[in-house]
Amino acid sequence: MGHFIEVEDGVKIYAEDIGSGQPVVFIHGWPLNSKSFESQVQILAQQNFRFIGIDLRGYGKSDKPWTGYDYNTAASDVKAVIDHLKLDNFVLAGFSMGGPIAIRYLTKFGQQGVDKLLLLSAAAPLFTQRDDFNYNLKPEEVDDIIKQIKEDRPAFLAQFADMFFEQKQSPEFLQWFQLLGLEAAAHSTINSAIALRDEDLRDELADITLPTAIFHGKKDQICTYELGEEMAKQIPNSVLVPFKDSGHGINADEPERFNTELLSFLKSSGVK
Repeated sequence: MGHFIEVEDGVKIYAEDIGSGQPVVFIHGWPLNSKSFESQVQILAQQNFRFIGIDLRGYGKSDKPWTGYDYNTAASDVKAVIDHLKLDNFVLAGFSMGGPIAIRYLTKFGQQGVDKLLLLSAAAPLFTQRDDFNYNLKPEEVDDIIKQIKEDRPAFLAQFADMFFEQKQSPEFLQWFQLLGLEAAAHSTINSAIALRDEDLRDELADITLPTAIFHGKKDQICTYELGEEMAKQIPNSVLVPFKDSGHGINADEPERFNTELLSFLKSSGVK
């Protein structure tokens, strides 16, 4: 079933809620929505987990206001959904931009009620390079992405799909992937790109003591594998799970392994 949950500033956030059992809260990546996890829904529901897929503001079925695309607001929106659904003992799973939003949720609101953390191709601790951080895109490369979105968003999304996956996907799948991006508002896509460019979570990783699994593609062109290694170094109770044949879209590039590793982590008592 779907829920529309009104948050503090009157924005309505959509959440998909399927199955029963321990909740797994998925936060999607840029510029997609919760449908990007559709191949996980059945697997989880069959194994007695409850799939909660949040559409961040500006994306999918959620409202698309002009403001609120920073990580703090996104984390507050996630908290509003979790509180409304009265979730407890849940797993927080953040993909790509959803990764830093999940991290910010934990550092802003604490770990109470959260059982485990999953960071999937996460855009953390930083998406762009700094003087003392040499991984991933340069800030001006994100500026170029913003320029391309302003000029021809559908064309940019087609090109982005090519970068997203390492394994060959069907033309129909790639078209569907582009349509997910087009469900977002253009201004949301641009404002979230600014957040990706500017936000820095390096000081927040050491505060996370939850059992954490970091799934990352060795061939990721959007969030390079070094980001996964960096998170593994700094999050104390974490394990890095490399997907050697995957790009950014690990759940489509290595679907069987992704689901196997996902269930294995969910059913484990935590990382030792």
